[in-house]
Amino acid sequence: MRLEPLYVARFAYPEGWGMKLEGPHGSEGNYFFIAEGMVEGAISGRLRGVNHPRSRVDGAALPDLHGAIETGDGAVVLFDWRGFARPYPEGRRQIVVSATHLSEDPRFASLNDSVCVGTGEIRPVTGGGPRDVVGHSVKFVIEFALLVWEELSL
Repeated sequence: MRLEPLYVARFAYPEGWGMKLEGPHGSEGNYFFIAEGMVEGAISGRLRGVNHPRSRVDGAALPDLHGAIETGDGAVVLFDWRGFARPYPEGRRQIVVSATHLSEDPRFASLNDSVCVGTGEIRPVTGGGPRDVVGHSVKFVIEFALLVWEELSL
């Protein structure tokens, strides 16, 4: 197997809601965020989606982001990203996700039965800009690659 670069996603949450439940074994958070941004690469265009992540007692978040990428010429690629937002390093979070895509457009139809992986981070933003549910200004940057099947040489 090998990885082929697919796109870089940059997005923020202009709106979001969340709640944290406390109990004798720790706390868990459940959230709902509207995501807006852009992707650039083999797919380029506007990103819109929703994330319904859960935060674990150890501080890790479990993203569950679904949405659409609309290219400049009107093609639509639906996406589903799931994984982990690790609670480190301090002041940032590492993101590791798996991704699937779906499109009717022939240019992107090969993604319909492919698996992709993404790595990135949540970056604090100085000054104004979108804020998360606890008031921090943040931006997400995730680099995606297509996992390409290759014949085993065993």
